[in-house]
Amino acid sequence: MPTAGPIDSSDIVAVGADLEPGTLLAAYRSGLFPMPFDRRRIAWFSPDPRGILPLDGLRSTRSLRRSVRRFDVRFDTAFRQVMEACGDPRRPGGWINRSFLDAYGYLHDLGWAHSVEVIDRDDGSLVGGLYGVRIDGFFAGESMFHRATDASKVALVHLVEWLRDTGGELLDVQWTTPHLVSLGAIDVPRDHYLELLAGAIASAPETPGDAAEGE
Repeated sequence: MPTAGPIDSSDIVAVGADLEPGTLLAAYRSGLFPMPFDRRRIAWFSPDPRGILPLDGLRSTRSLRRSVRRFDVRFDTAFRQVMEACGDPRRPGGWINRSFLDAYGYLHDLGWAHSVEVIDRDDGSLVGGLYGVRIDGFFAGESMFHRATDASKVALVHLVEWLRDTGGELLDVQWTTPHLVSLGAIDVPRDHYLELLAGAIASAPETPGDAAEGE
């Protein structure tokens, strides 16, 4: 899940192509993901090491468990709003531009991209969330945001629960950060990641995943 901070250009393995659904899905199946390279081109990344969050390794503190009970959580009810919040230009290191909003919005319409929305119970506002792409037992976490304490963590807790309940095997977070490491994320060598990916995308029929409804 790319966040603010320097990106290692050595993780770029290709530049160019488009963001059509077929291109994106083929890239994820090959262990690649896109980010803007300049105003006109797209870079395709394959980090080594690769950040993943083992589904049995999520660290939930007592304070986080309390936070989970403070919010309502929904799936796929505000995908565009979650992406726009993740791409807020006021956030340091923001990278989500209009092309990415449109491309992943289309993937969402097709059933491949999903969002988790964290809702303030008092006023019904969107205070946190994340989005990503699911292919069979694989989920590529793209970005997350919060406007209330622990809101992005709460989204991650619910994502992990959904993946566990629906046959998920691999949660890709792209690069680890201190924030993600505190929640249980680890680095694995690229070769090992590709082995895990191959197993996860062969774990179920190749159809768009249905996200959980409601909380």
